[in-house]
Amino acid sequence: MSASRPPPPQFWSKLRRAVGGRAGWGGLALQIAFVALLVWLGYEVVANARANLQAQRVASGFGFLSNTAGFGVSQSLISYSETDSYSRVFVVGLLNTLIVSLIGIVFATIVGFVIGLGRLSPNWLLARLAGAYVEIVRNLPLLFQILFWYLAVLASLPNPRQGISLFGVAFLSNRGFVVPSPEPQAGFTAFVVALLLAIVGVLLLRRYAMRQHLDKGRVVRIWPAVVALLVGLPLLAAVFTGAPITFDVPVLRGFNFSGGLRIIPEFVALTLALSIYTAAFIAEIVRAGVLSVHKGQMEAGASLGLSRGTVLRLVVVPQALRVILPPLTNQYLNLIKNSSLAVAIGYPDLFSVFAGTTLSQTGQAIEIIAITMGVYLLISLVTSALMSLYGWRINRSMGAT
Repeated sequence: MSASRPPPPQFWSKLRRAVGGRAGWGGLALQIAFVALLVWLGYEVVANARANLQAQRVASGFGFLSNTAGFGVSQSLISYSETDSYSRVFVVGLLNTLIVSLIGIVFATIVGFVIGLGRLSPNWLLARLAGAYVEIVRNLPLLFQILFWYLAVLASLPNPRQGISLFGVAFLSNRGFVVPSPEPQAGFTAFVVALLLAIVGVLLLRRYAMRQHLDKGRVVRIWPAVVALLVGLPLLAAVFTGAPITFDVPVLRGFNFSGGLRIIPEFVALTLALSIYTAAFIAEIVRAGVLSVHKGQMEAGASLGLSRGTVLRLVVVPQALRVILPPLTNQYLNLIKNSSLAVAIGYPDLFSVFAGTTLSQTGQAIEIIAITMGVYLLISLVTSALMSLYGWRINRSMGAT
């Protein structure tokens, strides 16, 4: 009778598989060696950078952010002067990047959906024009398009003295587009509060009407109350507290306009180029998404007597959004990152004023590049999270959770 053998070491076997994978302890040793190599490379990079900074007598750290910048910025959404600090420059550049990205995303989405649906139109001419737009625009480099709008289109506009006047209150010239600037008055707060209350009231009314329609099949006409709320409440606040805003109309003085709100040509050129370029890719995404929906959906809608536009809006596009959203998110991220090409035409975005001018003045390359990388990474992650949340809501509303 043979002696009984001890049971296999289950714990060590599981630990070996967990830390070493299929390769076992040998795989664990390779992983440790790889991590050690990465740590050594990181140490060498940091030590080399610190030695170079010390040789150039550049102090490390983020203390430079409180120093005076000493240079101007052509566009700022917040108050800024040359006596402000580098941290203020960072905020100004970040806001400029966010505003051009946000407006570019809105325009690119609208144009992209229109062009994408136009490519699927039964109208031969409209479909060919949409196809030509996509093939031409997406095959031209984005930098070329930015320079085209800035140098070939906007720079050819007349000077301010011969600027194009729009009803005597807005002017278009090679210095930019100047429009009346709204100036808040004493009753502005009351006006905004009244408008917000009106919007909340409209949302509650809409919810009530939808509930009545779903539960009892009764159609409730709410548009007279909606108009009364949106017009009546703000108007009532303006009557009791005075005009909420006045407008500062621009006036030509000397060689340029004084007063008003000026939209600089660099901003217009960058927004146009980013929107038109990204819209060409979004159009193809929309076209692919619509084609992914079974054609029987269109035929079913047509058999009910619905128009093509109504079927697309209510039946096809909502289903296609589940296919469209992931690549659409990628295009939004590309647009945000491509906004850094603004440095080519001097638009003061984050990369231009912070990773460009500020870096050249202070020499804090590691800190500034690290901050800039972190900001672009954070913007991309937030954008992805918002789009994922929107996709989750669409899936839930369509019962596909």
